[in-house]
Amino acid sequence: MKPLGVGLIGTGYMGKCHALAWNAVASVFGEVARPRLMHLAERDAALAAERARAFGFAKSTGDWRAVIADPEVDVVSVTTPNAFHAEMAIAALEAGKHVWCEKPMAPKLADAERMLAAARASGRVAIIGYNYIQNPVIRHMGRLIREGAIGAVTQARVEMDEDFMADPADLFSLKSEASSGYGALDDFAVHPLSLLKVLVGDVEAVIADMGKPYADRPTADGGRRTVENHDMASILMRLAGGVPGVMVVNRAAFGRKGRIAVQIYGSAGAILYDQERMNEFQLYQHAGRAEERGFRTVLTAPHHAPYDRFVPAPGHGLGFNELKIIECRELHAAIAGQPFTALTFEQGIRIERTVHAMAESHAERRWVDVA
Repeated sequence: MKPLGVGLIGTGYMGKCHALAWNAVASVFGEVARPRLMHLAERDAALAAERARAFGFAKSTGDWRAVIADPEVDVVSVTTPNAFHAEMAIAALEAGKHVWCEKPMAPKLADAERMLAAARASGRVAIIGYNYIQNPVIRHMGRLIREGAIGAVTQARVEMDEDFMADPADLFSLKSEASSGYGALDDFAVHPLSLLKVLVGDVEAVIADMGKPYADRPTADGGRRTVENHDMASILMRLAGGVPGVMVVNRAAFGRKGRIAVQIYGSAGAILYDQERMNEFQLYQHAGRAEERGFRTVLTAPHHAPYDRFVPAPGHGLGFNELKIIECRELHAAIAGQPFTALTFEQGIRIERTVHAMAESHAERRWVDVA
């Protein structure tokens, strides 16, 4: 496959993460042709030029449409705030570009469905940025579950907690606006849902409750503004095959930084994982002498592919940005028509529908099936 021409829209936290991945993917995965970093867009032309120099892009612009119109761009990374994903991704697909869009697809389900329709009509690859599923630990856990290492799955529990919205004195921001979505559900809970999807299966029904720890927040001008979405949610779920599940998410959990605690229980054992210790997992297998049974910790090592592409020694660990490089490799595979591990719009729409079913459940105080 010829080198891909890359366009990047948005250069914040996730924009830089994508840029690092595009710059590193060929060095880590030698079978990938080195991408050509062609065109970068930011809201301000001067900022775009500055970021293009820093990230290694040939051209820059203050108009994202120029990136999509560029004939040298084959694939577009969309890393803007959630509310802009749909318009940009659809425009890119209609222009014949492949798309790598950060999660979630869009705050409104109708927009996410339009994104899926555009991907289907274009015939191009469109994936969503769920890089946690690329962790060699998660891949290995999934393999163990599929092979029956813990027997038949009997229950799944997952919690996601961070504290970036915990301080009531912090100023009102975009994340508290209704335009950004439901809050903890689509900004946040989509990540544990992606892990459940690859480890256990899709969510089939939910009953949810959402909460606001703070009714309003201070503004820069000394006033106060009403918080328009929810920073926490608690959900009971029925997963594929009737497996019961529980999910609790909280963006205002003091002391938590990047916690996604996954507990999968089976008829012959259990697997535990915590994103704050992302290079290890705990495995319990109900075998052998009773007095010697217990959880054992498994550390990542070169035999947990593709860990070996980064580090030749066990226990040294990978980080968030390395998972994005792996995701970039999977995008290349998808575009080349090879087997790949990533969630496309076709697969990811189920997560969007699940989030909206949770919001509907909260509003109507009842169980809701995920369509």
